[in-house]
Amino acid sequence: MALTYPGDPKNPTNLLKSLVCHVTKRKADEVGPYFQHALRVIGSQMEPSIEKDEFQIAERIKKKLVRQGRQQDAARFSELHRKLQSQGTLKNRWSILYLLYELNADPKKMKTDGMAFFGAGLPSFSHSTPHGVGGIHSTPLSVGSMSGSAQSSGIGSAVSSINGPTPTPMSYPPSLAPTPGITPAAAIGNRLVSTLVGNPDTTVAKTTGHHDSRVRTRGPDEDNTSFEISESVLVRDVIFAFQGIEGQYLKQDTSGQGFTLDPNAGISRPCRDVIKKLSELGWLYMRVRKYVDDRSSDRAFGLVGQSFCAAIQEELIEYLRLIAVLEAQLNQEQDLGVNINTGNTLTLRRLLIWTYDPMVKMKALASLVDACKGKKGGALGTAIHSHTWTGDPFVKSSVRRILKLVSHPICSILYRWIYDGELEDTYHEFFVAADPTVKKDRLWHDKYTLRKSMLPSYITLDQARKILLIGKSINFTRQVCQDRTPIGGRSVTKTADLTPEQAEMLFTQEFNSKFQEIITLAYKDTSKHLLDILFTKYKFLEHLKAMRRYLLLGQGDFIRHLMDLLEDDLSKSATLLYLHNLTGVLETAIRGTNAQFDDPEILKRLDVRLLEVSPGDTGWDVFSLDYHVDGPISTVFTQQCLLMYLREFNFLWRAKRMEYILANIWRAQMDNSRRLHSIKEIAPVLHQCHVIAAEMVHFVHQMQYFITFEVLECAWDELWKQVTEAEDLDHIIAAHEVFLDSIISRSLLGDESKTLLTQLRAIFDLIIKFQYTQENFYQAALEELDSRLLVEKQNRIREEQGDWGGGAYDERGDRLRRQKFLSEVVKPNRAQLTILSNTYQDMVKNFLILLAKHPDESLQLLGVRLDFNEYYNAKEPQLRSSMTYSQSPRRAPRV
Repeated sequence: MALTYPGDPKNPTNLLKSLVCHVTKRKADEVGPYFQHALRVIGSQMEPSIEKDEFQIAERIKKKLVRQGRQQDAARFSELHRKLQSQGTLKNRWSILYLLYELNADPKKMKTDGMAFFGAGLPSFSHSTPHGVGGIHSTPLSVGSMSGSAQSSGIGSAVSSINGPTPTPMSYPPSLAPTPGITPAAAIGNRLVSTLVGNPDTTVAKTTGHHDSRVRTRGPDEDNTSFEISESVLVRDVIFAFQGIEGQYLKQDTSGQGFTLDPNAGISRPCRDVIKKLSELGWLYMRVRKYVDDRSSDRAFGLVGQSFCAAIQEELIEYLRLIAVLEAQLNQEQDLGVNINTGNTLTLRRLLIWTYDPMVKMKALASLVDACKGKKGGALGTAIHSHTWTGDPFVKSSVRRILKLVSHPICSILYRWIYDGELEDTYHEFFVAADPTVKKDRLWHDKYTLRKSMLPSYITLDQARKILLIGKSINFTRQVCQDRTPIGGRSVTKTADLTPEQAEMLFTQEFNSKFQEIITLAYKDTSKHLLDILFTKYKFLEHLKAMRRYLLLGQGDFIRHLMDLLEDDLSKSATLLYLHNLTGVLETAIRGTNAQFDDPEILKRLDVRLLEVSPGDTGWDVFSLDYHVDGPISTVFTQQCLLMYLREFNFLWRAKRMEYILANIWRAQMDNSRRLHSIKEIAPVLHQCHVIAAEMVHFVHQMQYFITFEVLECAWDELWKQVTEAEDLDHIIAAHEVFLDSIISRSLLGDESKTLLTQLRAIFDLIIKFQYTQENFYQAALEELDSRLLVEKQNRIREEQGDWGGGAYDERGDRLRRQKFLSEVVKPNRAQLTILSNTYQDMVKNFLILLAKHPDESLQLLGVRLDFNEYYNAKEPQLRSSMTYSQSPRRAPRV
C-alpha cells in the first residue's frame, strides 16, 4: 500500500519521503518500509561517534571534492558554507553537513539494489509492517540489532547488517533508559517523527505511554547503562587514566585504589566492565610512579636503590611512549573525523588488546615495588632476583633487565673491595661491613664482618666469605704487616669501566662462570701473598714450633733441666718466690740445653709467669712459662689461645712433676734398699713402698704416654699438615683453634671432664703425700741404722780393749731403742702405707669407672691400658662390662 501525505510539498514528511525515494531509487509506492525505517532512525538515540566539529566535516567535504577533481565545486562549497555561517538560520549546521557527506558515498561501494544508505549497516525490518500513515510511530532499535556489542553507537557503524533480526516494537530497551536531567536524543527524535507524521499530540503521547510501561526505573545507587556517551570520549578518558590523570567521566577513587566511572554517565555495562579492566593499568602505573617519586629523593636509599628507581623509570618511559602513540593516533582520528568503528580506529576493545603486554609488565613492576618496600642494598637485589623465578619469559626478561642495573653498584663496590681493599659503602648496602673503631691487633677478627641481611641471593655464602677474605687480606697486609707491595698475577678491572652488562654475570652464574673465576683468582693471589709474608718475614712456623717445644713441653732436655734447677725454689711457699730469680733460672736452663741453638727472636719471647697465689700454694702451683706475641702472629696466637696454652702447660707441668717425683722415689728406693737391708724389721714396709711406687709409676707413665703421643703428637701432626696446606689465614686460625680444643678436651680440661680432672688431681696429691711419707720413713730408718752401727762400733772397741763388764747397760738401752723404733716408726708407717695404698686403689678404681663412662672412646681405651692386667676389673663389677661400647645402645636381635 502506497503512503500519501497531503499538504504542502515542503512539509517535512514529504521532504523525507522524497529523500528516501531518491536514495533508494524506487517509486513512491515502494518506499513504505524504508520510510518507516528512516522514521525509526530519526527517533532513536543513535548519534555519530565522532566529534561534532563543523569545521572538520567541512574540510573533509572539500578534500573529497578535490580528490574527485572537482576543484570548482570545492570552491563553490566553501563560498556557500561561508554564507550559511553568516546567516545564522540553521542552528545544527554540522548535522546537515555530516548528512550530505554521508549521502555522497562512493557509488562503487553501494549495493546493486540501490539500498546504499539503508543497506550499509542499518537493521533489517519486516517488509509487511502494517503501519499506516495515521498509526505509525517511532520504534528505536533493540539491543540485539546493534553491531557486535553495545559499546558502539555511531550512525555509520552502529547497526550490524540489513539481514539482522526484526526489531521489537518496544520504545526503549531496559538498558537504554534516558538519563535523568538530560534531554535524550530519542525524545528529540520522537518530536521530529511526530512532526513528520502530522499528528504530534497523539504520537508523542503513545510513545511516552509505551515507554513508561516497558522501561525499568533506575535506582539511586545504580549506574546509568545507556548509550549516551560516544566511545571516542571514553577512549580519551581511558588514555588519561593510563597516565594517572582524571578524565571527564573517569575519576580517581577517593580511597586511592583505582578509578571509578561517573554513575550518572550514560555508559553501557559492557563498556563499564572494559573500562574497569583498562583503568587498572593506570592504577598500577600510579602505584609504581609513587614509589619512584618517593624514593628518588631519598638519599638514604643508597646507590642500589637509586639504580632501582632509574631502572623502573626507564620502564615507565617505555610505557609512556606507548601511551603517547595511542594518544597521537586518537588525536589524528579526531582531526580527520574518522568514525570510531571503522577497521583501523582506536576502540576500547583494541585498547584492551594492545595494552595486554603493558598490563602484564605493569603488574610485575607493581608487585616488584611492593616486595622492595623497606629494603635497600643487597636485600633489595634479593627481592628483585626472587621475581626472576617465573615461567613467563616476558616478565623474566623485564625483571632481569632491572636486576642488571641494580647489580651494577653492587658489582662496583665489590670490585673496589677485592682489588683495592677499599670499602666505599656510604649507605651500608654492601654485604661486607666495617667497624672503624676496631684497633689493628683485632683487624682480622673484628673489623670486617659479613652483613648477611645485605647478601644478595645470587651470591652464595661461600663466595661471600671469599670476597670478605680477599679484601680483609689486602687490608691486613697493608695495615698490620706493613707491606704495600702489589699483588701480582691479577688482571684488574677498573670500576669506572664497569658496565651493567658486566654486572649481569653476578646473577647468571648458572650459565656463565666468569664471576666465580674472578673471585677464585683474586682469592688465591691475595691469600698466597699474605701467607708468604707470614711464613717468611714474620716466621710464623718457627713461632708455632716454639709453642710446641716450650709451652707444650716438647723440649724434653730443657724441661728436665729446668725442673732440676727450680726444685728448691718451687718447693717453697709461693709467697717467697721472686720473678727475677726465676727468670735467671730460665736463662740458665736455656744456656745449659739445646734450647740455646734456637732463633734469638724466639728465645727473647720466652718468659716466666706466676699465677695468682692462693693460701697454701707452693711454687709448683703458681709457676708457668709464658710466650710473648705481637704483630701479625698475634692474629693467630690470640689472648684466648694463649690462655688455653697456659691451661695445657699447667696440666702437663703437673703431670711432669709427678713423673719427676716418682723418679726421685724410685732413686731413693734403689739407694736405701741396699743400705737398709740389715734392718730386718722394715723389710715388709720397704716391700710395701716398692709395690705402691710401682703402681703409681705405671699409672703416671700411661697417662704421660696418652697425653704426649695420643693427644699432643696426633693433634700436632694434624695441625702441621693443615697449616702447611692452608689456602688462607682463616684456615690456619681455624686449624689452630681445632688443635687447641682437641688437646684441651682430651687432656681432661674440658667441661665434660671436670670430674675426671678432679679425680686425677686427687691421685697426683696422693703421690706427693706418698713421697713425703716415704721420705719420713727413710729418714727414721736411716737414723735407726746409724744408731745400730754406732752401737756395733762401740762394742767392737770395747772388745778390742777387753772391757767386758760395762756392756750390760748399753745392751738394755739398745733393746729399748729398737722396741721404740718398731712401735713408733715401723708399725705406724706400715699402717699409714696400707691406708695410702687402699686409698690410692680406690681413687684409681673410681677414675677407671669415670673413664669407662666417658663419651670419648680414646679415654675409654685409656682405662683399658691403665687396668691392663684386669686387677681392678676383678674387684669392681662396673668395670666388667665392655668399656668402649657400654654407652652405645644395643640393637634388638633379628627375628
